[in-house]
Amino acid sequence: MRTYIATLFGVVVLVFLAGSPASAQLSRLPAAVQVALAEIGPQWQSDIRTFIPRTRELFLPLLAEAPKAGVSVTPDIAYGDDPKQRLDVYRPAAVVGAPIIIFVHGGALTRGDKNTNAEAYANVLYFFGRHGLVGINGNYRLAPQHRYPAAAFDIGRVVAWAQANAADYGGDPGRIFLIGHSSGGTHAATWAYDRKIHGPAGPGIAGLILLSGRLRADNRPDDPNAAGVEAYFGTDPSLYPTRSPITHGAASDVPTFIVVAEYDNPFLDAYGADLFSRLCTTRGRCPRFTQLIGHNHMSMVMAFNTADEALGREILDFIAVGW
Repeated sequence: MRTYIATLFGVVVLVFLAGSPASAQLSRLPAAVQVALAEIGPQWQSDIRTFIPRTRELFLPLLAEAPKAGVSVTPDIAYGDDPKQRLDVYRPAAVVGAPIIIFVHGGALTRGDKNTNAEAYANVLYFFGRHGLVGINGNYRLAPQHRYPAAAFDIGRVVAWAQANAADYGGDPGRIFLIGHSSGGTHAATWAYDRKIHGPAGPGIAGLILLSGRLRADNRPDDPNAAGVEAYFGTDPSLYPTRSPITHGAASDVPTFIVVAEYDNPFLDAYGADLFSRLCTTRGRCPRFTQLIGHNHMSMVMAFNTADEALGREILDFIAVGW
């Protein structure tokens, strides 16, 4: 009999295998959301452009009623001259010297926004704000107008802004953590890992959390987001290895937490697993790695600030202990 730990819709459960899968697992999400996610999951990769907005819509009623009290928001602060170089700060009441979370949204390298609708991605920052962390929700310049490494440099500018202004919002400039989702993980990991991008001063962060990050530049024809890769990284595949953050992760000592979804965008889970293996080998100690069973590429982020708290709490623990 084999035993393993799985995270199902925010609940960590022990699963015992004796040649067949467990017959039942628990969930804290409403039953209707569970059913819808279970129906979407196996179809996810067949039509991600349909299922991404459908998943968002499932969570909007939950997030509209989610707790937000005690967290004040200062929106659209400029950290650069471009209209996209704006950030929102989420500050819990009466905090001093709190860790800082910077959330970097996805969007296939060519689209996306820090406030993609009335609730996302503010829900991520409200969750951490409710647990005593200062949150920053940042936009960055997008391809094709702004190609590699423009977005990664923007993440660096957000980090620099946080370092310079942390005290004004109750944050600790020495404890800044990047959370990058999807292509946001591309830019966060590029800034964190690549020395030619962040320079001799280092990335200025205490840790990196990658939520199904696109960690490899790859325009393979069976990837539905290959056009976005070319728009940002260019059309010359010979340049892709040196432009891929996974290439530089092994040489970095930034504490890293890797998360993938059971139903993920094509190849992103494999990229996360590849990074995990490389860090295990080069560091002599494996980083944190979690697969969210039952979740898809979008629900893993939309579940923040709902009853599904397992991932959020594991990130809080990662921040508290440093690995």
